[in-house]
Amino acid sequence: MYEARHQPLLDKAAFVRRVIFHFTIAVGVLLGSLFIGILGYHLTERLGWLDALLNAAMILGSMGPVDPVRTSAGKIFASFYALYSGIVFIVVAGVILAPVVHRVLHHFHIDPGEKA
Repeated sequence: MYEARHQPLLDKAAFVRRVIFHFTIAVGVLLGSLFIGILGYHLTERLGWLDALLNAAMILGSMGPVDPVRTSAGKIFASFYALYSGIVFIVVAGVILAPVVHRVLHHFHIDPGEKA
C-alpha cells in the first residue's frame, strides 16, 4: 500500500488522496461503531433513538453515559461497548496518523537526490 524504501516520495496530490482515503476509513469505523452503540442502547436499555445516539456518542467520545444504566443487559453492553470504544479510539488515531508518520519516516530514508 505504501511506497517502499527505495521508491521516491509520493507527489503531494497522491499524498492528499492517501490522507483522504485513510480519513474516510476512520470515519467509516466511527460511524459503524456509533451504530453499534445506538442499537445496543436502544435494545438493552429501551432508550429512544435520540437518547441512544447521545449515550453511544458520549461513550465513544470517552465522556461516559448520560442516562443511568438500569438493566443487567444494559450494564453488560455498556461495559463491553466502553472497552470497545477505547480500542476504536486507538485504531482510528493510528489509521489517521499512519500516512503522515510513514511520509516523515520515508523522507528520512531516501537519498537527497531522489526527493520528489
